[in-house]
Amino acid sequence: MHRVTAIILVLAIAVSSAAAEKWARICSSHPTNEIRGCDAQGCGGYNNPRGGRKHRGVDVLCEDGSVVYAPFLAKIDRQTKPYGNGNAIDNGVQLSGSGFCIKMFYIKPVKYSGLVKKGEKIGVMLPMQRVYQGIMSHVHIQNCDLTDPTPNL
Repeated sequence: MHRVTAIILVLAIAVSSAAAEKWARICSSHPTNEIRGCDAQGCGGYNNPRGGRKHRGVDVLCEDGSVVYAPFLAKIDRQTKPYGNGNAIDNGVQLSGSGFCIKMFYIKPVKYSGLVKKGEKIGVMLPMQRVYQGIMSHVHIQNCDLTDPTPNL
C-alpha cells in the first residue's frame, strides 16, 4: 500500500511541477508575452469588462502575420472558432498537456491535431486589423476552465 501511495505522490509532484512552469514565448514579433493594454476596443487583461460581461482570457500582443508558438508541450485537441461567423480572424486551436488546457484564438494553425513541442510553431497570427481596425493585434489565450492564465505567461 505504501508503494502505491509513493507512486501517486511522485506523479502529483510531477504534474504540479509541470503546471508551475512558465510558458514559452507566444509570438515571434514580441520577445515577451506582454498582455495587451487598453485601446478603443477595450482592455486585454483577465476579467477586464467587455460590455456587460468579463474578459475570460488574456490578449498577448502579436503583430498580424507573425509566427505563433506552442506555450508548452501539448496535444492539439481540435480547431476552435471564437465567433463562428467565418470572419478573417475566426480560427484557433485548443491545446492540452503539461497540466494545462487552453484555447488560442485568432491564429491560422499549421495543423488541427497531433503533438507539439514547447516553442514549436503552431500557426500564424491572422489579420486582426481587417476586423478591428486600430486594436492592438493579439493572440487570445483562455484556460479551458476559464481561470486566469496570466501567472503562466
